[in-house]
Amino acid sequence: MKLKKTAELEALLFASGDPLTLERAAGALFCSTEEVAQLLETLQQEYQQAGRGIELRQAAGGWQLVTKKEAAGLVRRLQEKQEVKLSNAAMETLAIVAFKQPVTKSEMEAIRGVKVDGVLSTLVELDLVGEVGRKEVIGRPILYGTTEEFLKAFGLNSLENLPQLPEEVLEGRLEEPEPLFD
Repeated sequence: MKLKKTAELEALLFASGDPLTLERAAGALFCSTEEVAQLLETLQQEYQQAGRGIELRQAAGGWQLVTKKEAAGLVRRLQEKQEVKLSNAAMETLAIVAFKQPVTKSEMEAIRGVKVDGVLSTLVELDLVGEVGRKEVIGRPILYGTTEEFLKAFGLNSLENLPQLPEEVLEGRLEEPEPLFD
């Protein structure tokens, strides 16, 4: 079953994301720009009459499907970030980055005693940690540091608001606990 031209144009507008020019739409639909203009007018009227949550709007030299103003609050609620629970490994790695930054992956691994590839990727993906430069040593490994998103997530104005850790913790010189039984 072949779609009507208005349905085809609607699909192009939806998939485009950016404003779609008459010329691009005409080229994709194999028709004239005048026909596209008529189809756009038809679609615009359909959206206005149907009481829908989206509308067709002219923007930046083209046409675009956008959310109606009345639905903005609803869309905002959808886009609000949901609380992300970090694993213990992620929290440990994040703490290392926060307190030792800038720090390389191998330095993190030396402190934790395990590989941090997966955890580090997650922290970068969540935008809690990011690349801040290269260490001036052979191989020039990537240096990592916390991001502005980290500060927001933990309610900090700046890194100076991080709690002070004892020097033994930062240098990995914690005393071994005494055994409970001899």
